[in-house]
Amino acid sequence: MTRPPNAPPIQHTIAAYQVVQMLMAIEDDNARVAVLRRAGILPALLESKLARVTQNQFARLMVALVRHHRDEFWGLSSTPLPLGSFAMGCRMLVGQRKLGEAVRAGLRYYHALLPDFVPRLVVSGGVAYLRMSPRHTLNDRQAYAVRVFMFLSYGVMCWLAARRIPVDEVVYQDRDVARRSDASKLFQAPIRLMDGEWGYRFDAKWLDLPVVQNTESVEEFLQQAPACLLVKYRDQASLTERIRRMLRRYLAEEMPSLEAISDMLATTPQTLRRRLQREGQGYQMIKDALRRDVAVEYLTQTDLPLLEVAARVGFSEASTFHRAFKGWTGLTPGAYRQAHNEPADGHPVHGFN
Repeated sequence: MTRPPNAPPIQHTIAAYQVVQMLMAIEDDNARVAVLRRAGILPALLESKLARVTQNQFARLMVALVRHHRDEFWGLSSTPLPLGSFAMGCRMLVGQRKLGEAVRAGLRYYHALLPDFVPRLVVSGGVAYLRMSPRHTLNDRQAYAVRVFMFLSYGVMCWLAARRIPVDEVVYQDRDVARRSDASKLFQAPIRLMDGEWGYRFDAKWLDLPVVQNTESVEEFLQQAPACLLVKYRDQASLTERIRRMLRRYLAEEMPSLEAISDMLATTPQTLRRRLQREGQGYQMIKDALRRDVAVEYLTQTDLPLLEVAARVGFSEASTFHRAFKGWTGLTPGAYRQAHNEPADGHPVHGFN
């Protein structure tokens, strides 16, 4: 019952906390429910702080929010970000020669569009730092807009170079937000706390990469965005992803120990822990997240009985699976499946072209 070694990677799920943040600008309950339903998310799912949504639901929600607000920043900023801003910026950037030139041109473009913070590229000592500095004291909605821009800017940067740009660290200013955030997974880097700014650091050598996109590929990209930004440039060669691929072969049985995985990777447990820590991960976190994500996939995309789902993710007793799944998501498997049986409105998962 295990997945074959060449099976596609299990998709990472996304914390429902992110959904709650995205909805901050919608004060009317009925409007909020309508937007969630267009994304295929049952509002009851958000009652659990631990719940997760699929990447497809998350991408649909991004599009639904743009359409609802007529604002590419979902009503989060002091003034709306005009529709078409993202597309216009991407079309402009493909005319640049190198990635560094494109990043600087993109930041200049957005300086006039972003009322609450200023994104700047700072290069020093071989390290590039894409820093977001607030123009004034930000409320929760505006602070979330900063983090959204971080995610979008990084996705576009990877797309321009047609490869993942390794991030050394992500900078957040709020410990509680950092604790609940998926940023370390999205950027595959640890989070560092600093007062008064956000951003991410990476080796400046990547700024010399050529821009490989063109006027034809940008149109294809805009047809796929934002869904493609969630998955396209995830580093499948990272240690975390390698371990996830190794462990999925053992889902229906006892998972290997850290020591056993270390032997398979020809390294020591101490080295493995250090390397995972640099990616913002831990071995137990990877095991739990893999079982959770596989269980979510089975519950939302198949009609398998709950006992079968439990067996496929390594639980011999349904009660043990129920307890574990509720600990991961805040809901029992049955309640989770029911909460995800909400059809989306059928709109395509793109909204930036």
